[in-house]
Amino acid sequence: MGDTRAEQMERAEQAGQTERAEQASERWAVSSGSVFEERIGYARAVVDGDRVYVSGTTGFDYATMTISEDVVEQAEQCLRNIAAALEEAGCGFADVVRVRYLLPRREDFEPCWPVLRRYFGEVRPAATMMVCELADPRMRIEIEVDARRGSGRVQRLTQASGN
Repeated sequence: MGDTRAEQMERAEQAGQTERAEQASERWAVSSGSVFEERIGYARAVVDGDRVYVSGTTGFDYATMTISEDVVEQAEQCLRNIAAALEEAGCGFADVVRVRYLLPRREDFEPCWPVLRRYFGEVRPAATMMVCELADPRMRIEIEVDARRGSGRVQRLTQASGN
């Protein structure tokens, strides 16, 4: 398997090849290999400079094209799929600045909170949860994230007590 785009960019920069590094920072797509990407015509993620836009990602295991019936297991798989896309784009969950949760049933959201907190609890991205139908009735959650490469963790500002 070839180097990730981020690795190619870093190597080009280290070698002093600024033109190649600039080309590597242009807009490019990340594919997960999902059949949906080909059938529908979209990318798992798009990298545009330091911004990464990860498409709505469901709980399908793309290697086997299977999906669990359990919403919490689907949330875990969504996040594994997103992690792979972020890694290919040269960043990780610490770089996520926005997350959107799409669920057909609002009562399915709270059981997912512990999983979501594990991935986003320290990062604290802006978040929205919406109730809507999804493309396949087996899908019980879809997660979409936006990230800024290299942003890392943000410090949370807290009010001092008594102020």
